Amino acid sequence: MPIADFRCRSFQIGMRMLGASPMRRTLPPTRDLACFEAVARHRSVTRAAAELNLTQSAVSRRLAALEELLGQNLFLRDKQRLTPTVAAEEYAEELRSLLNRVEVATTRLLSHGRKGGVLTVACLPTFGSRWLVPRLARFIAAHPTIDINLISKIRPFSFEEDKAHAAIHFGSPTWPGARIHHLMDEHVIPVCAPQLVGGEALAAPDGFARLPLLQHTTRPYLWRDWLADAGASGVNGIAGPKFEYYSLVIQAAIAGIGVAILPDFLVREEIQSGALMVACSHRMRCEDAYFVVYPKRFDENVNVQAFVGWLRDEARLYVDGSS
Repeated sequence: MPIADFRCRSFQIGMRMLGASPMRRTLPPTRDLACFEAVARHRSVTRAAAELNLTQSAVSRRLAALEELLGQNLFLRDKQRLTPTVAAEEYAEELRSLLNRVEVATTRLLSHGRKGGVLTVACLPTFGSRWLVPRLARFIAAHPTIDINLISKIRPFSFEEDKAHAAIHFGSPTWPGARIHHLMDEHVIPVCAPQLVGGEALAAPDGFARLPLLQHTTRPYLWRDWLADAGASGVNGIAGPKFEYYSLVIQAAIAGIGVAILPDFLVREEIQSGALMVACSHRMRCEDAYFVVYPKRFDENVNVQAFVGWLRDEARLYVDGSS
């Protein structure tokens, strides 16, 4: 028997053993695969159902149908916990990439040549309220068919799990699987209520030793770094009241609780109004910076590209002092 005939015959026999017709692939329904991938990622039917907007029973039925088609259990079931088998975990990883590509291709087809729909952007809460939102009306006016959905994130997250199209990231230019564009550097200054220092800025940073320093819990060494950069001595840079959000740090400074070290763009209005004053003239450029990031699969997503282009333009205007 010729080798080509032998291979063809072997393929047909193998397909029959799998219960499929000759010359047809064993391709489960896409919805079943999507349910399986979500359950494998969340380790939970409940969370997968919420993500897919399905009932728990519907997800369970699709899992059962997929397991019946494949002829094997895909999960180890222990009370309410589902753990994928080793083979199922590998299968889920392969499917995740394929499903993402199908989703991107479909979105690209549906949105070809036009903009519109929901665009979800993850953003640091205080950056969003103080810098982004005051400028957002310009984007909405220029792109009225795009509905911005702004969500708050203060720590790194997964684009796969949070379903965000883009994010404003503060840190180093590192985000696996994403495009990263620099927006602007960050400069920090010490500010306080005028009455805390008698309305006069400190002549030297050593004077902060006699004042309470307000700490930001997600950046616990910012005061220490600023003091070192300013050449201060004898000041404990990690002691003082602690707050999780910049918005709380700003309010604590306005209330006269202590001196805050803050990005200058966040307190521009408070300084102009007199609610806060610069407590010492030294301004430090931070190693980390602000970036806009988005998954590489959105390289041709017109909504994402419109937002990223607009955001970079706004950042340039701000850095140049025009906005």
